[in-house]
Amino acid sequence: MMHENPSRDQIKEILRQTETIAVVGLSDKPDRTSHMVSAAMQQKGYRIIPVNPNADEILGEKSYPTLKDIPEPVDIVNVFRRSEYTPPIAKEAVDIGAKVFWLQLGIVSEEAAQIVIDGGLKAIMDRCIKVEDSILNPKE
Repeated sequence: MMHENPSRDQIKEILRQTETIAVVGLSDKPDRTSHMVSAAMQQKGYRIIPVNPNADEILGEKSYPTLKDIPEPVDIVNVFRRSEYTPPIAKEAVDIGAKVFWLQLGIVSEEAAQIVIDGGLKAIMDRCIKVEDSILNPKE
């Protein structure tokens, strides 16, 4: 069975309740999509926690090698990794008690979605968090 994303209203509510977003695969290079999207979300007031084992700090925040290394609760795990790498990240998202597992535009993994749904999380795939936030929560 194909996973269906939450409705736009549900996504709006998810974003409204979100404070902390862990970004897996957040690049420290400003020209990368992950960096641009995360910087935009940070400017809108979300706390961005980079997850990148090859960087110490990104966007002024300490970077962690894995989700499990983050010492505080995470609302959304936003993933910028190729689809085949997402199932283990999904397991970690469940293990750390995140609420939502979000695969960026172009990333789809039914296996990862099933892992997080079985673990009680919401799964969103193939959507850009920045675009959704801009449409659903435009800042004045």
